[in-house]
Amino acid sequence: MADTDHAPLRWGILSTAKIAAQHLVPAMHDRAGHRAHAVGSRDLTRATQWAQANDIVTAHGSYEALLADPDVDAIYNPLPNHLHVDWSIAALEAGKHVLCEKPLGLDAADAQRLVEAATAHPDLVAMEAFMYRFHPQWITARDLVATGAIGTVKTIQTFFAYFNDDPGNIRNQADIGGGALMDIGCYPISQARMVLDAEPLRVTGSMELDPRFGTDRLTSAMLDFGDGTTAMFTVSTQLEPFQRACIFGTEGRIEIKIPVNSPNDAPTELTITTSTGSETRSVGPVDQYGEQLDAFASAVRAGTPAPVPLSDGVANMRVVDAVVEAAITGTWVGIS
Repeated sequence: MADTDHAPLRWGILSTAKIAAQHLVPAMHDRAGHRAHAVGSRDLTRATQWAQANDIVTAHGSYEALLADPDVDAIYNPLPNHLHVDWSIAALEAGKHVLCEKPLGLDAADAQRLVEAATAHPDLVAMEAFMYRFHPQWITARDLVATGAIGTVKTIQTFFAYFNDDPGNIRNQADIGGGALMDIGCYPISQARMVLDAEPLRVTGSMELDPRFGTDRLTSAMLDFGDGTTAMFTVSTQLEPFQRACIFGTEGRIEIKIPVNSPNDAPTELTITTSTGSETRSVGPVDQYGEQLDAFASAVRAGTPAPVPLSDGVANMRVVDAVVEAAITGTWVGIS
């Protein structure tokens, strides 16, 4: 739980996004160190109805009005991908801390704009919202790898899919950053980089595009970290929902049953297998969104940098960009 000796961090929600209603706002209500204070929408009626439905005090009929609200300390930005950077910069310029949904931008150059803007506001905390990083199952996995519990990690394999063919859904709109790679492929890329504590040298990949939407509905990629170490993943927006992550080392493996969408009301399982046997650990239940909020708020109160720097989001986008190029050219692409 957050430090209850301090006043709650007052949050403003930038839009009426489903992820905010389903995950972030409930976590804000549940944690003593936070208050879901206001929501901003381009439609005041919609904002008012959403605020009432989600037990939020204040509704604003524009994003600008939300950013101008003096009773808001921090902004949560779950806008569509093409609006992440511009509105996060606007929030910083309005004097607000910013938690911006992943992916950080439409590409690495877009994300870099936010990094550069944030340097002008060193007193404000800005972070990309990769909530999985704060779940104990991933903290445990990182610790196991770091202590050599499975020897030297040589490859990571991840699968993540759901089914969504709604033409009105933002994930199926190519011009605003839709598609499997941007929506969920960013997770296995981030996870591999985190576990290996390294950046890939080159990537190769393939994409199948939906003929109606122009978005990638099935993407597979291999990341080469050098010295024979790889990470491979497949993500899809039009397959049977399923997810799994496996970390393979020279002396064992770690399997994470629900690597991204971990439930906050039920435990998840982490299985470690070595030559001495197999051990399944039950982790949680844990609200990873709440853990993320608490880590963010701790940095705000302490006046310290974000738990994960924005530069990590740019590095992740460089890999995303390279996967796209590799799929188009059919070649290995170096990470620039």
